[in-house]
Amino acid sequence: MLEQGTISIHTENIFPIIKKSLYSDHQIFLRELVSNAVDAIQKLKMVSRAGEYTGDIGEPEIEIAIDKNNKTISISDNGIGMTAEEVKKYINQVAFSSAEEFIHKYQGKSDQPIIGHFGLGFYSSFMVAQKVEIDTLSYQEGAQAVHWSCDGSPEFTLEESSRTTRGTTITLTLQAEEEEYVESARIKTLVKTYCDFMPVPIKLEGEVLNQQKAPWRESPNNLSKEDYLEFYRYLYPFQEEPLLWVHLNTDYPFIINGILYFPKMRPDVDVTKGQIKLFCNQVFVSDNCEEIIPQFLMPMRGVIDSTDIPLNVSRSALQGDRTVRKIGDYIAKKVGDRLKELYRDNREQYISAWKDLGTFVKFGVLNDDKFKKQVEDIIIFRTTAKLATKPASTPAVEVQSQEGDVWQDVTSPSPSTQDSELSTPYATLKEYLERNKERHENKVFYCTDEASQATYVELHKNQGLEVLFMDSFIDTHFINFLEREYNDVKFTRVDSDLDNTLLDDKSGEIVDPTTNKTKSEVIKELFEKALNKPKVNIRTEALKSDNPQGTPPAMVLLPEILRRLREMNAMMQQQTTEFPEDHILVVNTAHPLIQNLANLSQGSIIQGDGLSPTAQLVNMICQHVYDLALMSQKGFDGEGMKSFVERSNEVLTKLTEQVNH
Repeated sequence: MLEQGTISIHTENIFPIIKKSLYSDHQIFLRELVSNAVDAIQKLKMVSRAGEYTGDIGEPEIEIAIDKNNKTISISDNGIGMTAEEVKKYINQVAFSSAEEFIHKYQGKSDQPIIGHFGLGFYSSFMVAQKVEIDTLSYQEGAQAVHWSCDGSPEFTLEESSRTTRGTTITLTLQAEEEEYVESARIKTLVKTYCDFMPVPIKLEGEVLNQQKAPWRESPNNLSKEDYLEFYRYLYPFQEEPLLWVHLNTDYPFIINGILYFPKMRPDVDVTKGQIKLFCNQVFVSDNCEEIIPQFLMPMRGVIDSTDIPLNVSRSALQGDRTVRKIGDYIAKKVGDRLKELYRDNREQYISAWKDLGTFVKFGVLNDDKFKKQVEDIIIFRTTAKLATKPASTPAVEVQSQEGDVWQDVTSPSPSTQDSELSTPYATLKEYLERNKERHENKVFYCTDEASQATYVELHKNQGLEVLFMDSFIDTHFINFLEREYNDVKFTRVDSDLDNTLLDDKSGEIVDPTTNKTKSEVIKELFEKALNKPKVNIRTEALKSDNPQGTPPAMVLLPEILRRLREMNAMMQQQTTEFPEDHILVVNTAHPLIQNLANLSQGSIIQGDGLSPTAQLVNMICQHVYDLALMSQKGFDGEGMKSFVERSNEVLTKLTEQVNH
């Protein structure tokens, strides 16, 4: 026996701590041991290139073997191996990383990565094993193979071994409650999860389990569009093709490689949960990078691989880490650069992607000043204007920087897609303001709900007023931001007021000598009596139109400032916005229905027992017109809808009675 002794430790009773607390997930032991095996193989390549080893390094491989009878699992490599002195130094002294010293010695002699980034990786094996053995033979000429054994106490044995092949085998005798790890299906799953992209073949019973090739470590020039798509399909099976992607590759001021994709968004996607996988030297670390990726880019998917992200700190410490913040800024900048490039070079493709990207770009603008400066001029809104556009060109791979960052669009729209996109024009706010400065300078008409505000939008369109659709859920906040950025611009929702352009002048109205009232005043009184709602402000206006029948007989307006205050109050109290009792009813005196109603009312006679049938019908029609205006604003509650249906039936009944008579 070469030696028997006690492991040098920095904390008393470290093994119970390792078993219970080193990692919350025991299965991580396999990642650690396989990482160490890859590390040993890379070290052998480094000493060989440095001329310190002249033998045949052979084909690198890692072999996993399981023995169900003896409840053991072993991980073998044909890497650099260890001498007895190295075992004492690297294994017996807990919390000492061999990789750090090794890299320092061979710095600048090779680009081979060293995985030794996980600190106490080897000792994670004691989370699942009651006994751990190492059998190893160093690459050094004349080295003696050694066997190390420890049963989970600070006691160990170190003796000579009969091993004749260079490399190391770690054998774990599993604890009774950890025997799931002698099942081949379990091992295959773990290798696929944690070790799939490690650059060495990992075998179980002769079968290679891992892909080995990590696309993000390849030069972008060596990858085709199909390579990127295939990698996305592999990471996220059964998903729609991504919109576009970026290939990250830089080694200053930090090291980061990766491929990030913008996916097609679906209603069932949780955009608050990151889906970017974090790797360290091709070793899988985590299923998300929520502390690394800017929050507004959380919907992105793909891989980030960096040795500059600290892996042994808390989430809060990670969020506060200076390098991590710089990496987040770098990623945001690359996304911004790509969006600007796409906007400039292929606007139709940009528009096509905008319905998925737009919300997150706006969110980024609201939360990141640097990103805002990058993209503020390429934020677009759907518009009612008829705009001429150029046909889309076929996108190509484009190198964005000397670091080799590459973006790629997935598809060029087909002719039918192009046609549909062109029929839905988009514009930036600056384009809108420039186009309309003579007609209504520094005024923006916008719509937040195309269905409920369709009548109002159509009214504006018919009079040549352009309307922007600001109808994503973030636009309520984004409008406030735009008003701060463009403080001389007034934003008016189409249903908040009626621009003078939409109205005919009422100055020429004739006063009826018998009543001393204009027709507009008569109509206003008619509605006030019929509705009997003091909080509803009734206005009479003649809406401009070549076809009065095509305009609404009445419209409900919600003044901009009051509506916003209600929305803000509802949001702060986490309630839905109730339809306000205080609102404006604009009665369109140019509509034939309203004119007929006024004429009908003048012929009604008050009978001894109350209103005549004609007067009753007039009242009901006034209420019906009001209900229709409310309906377009979704201003009905359950009781209101019930009354509307009953009244509709009654109005139709009375009308049919009059026709029959």
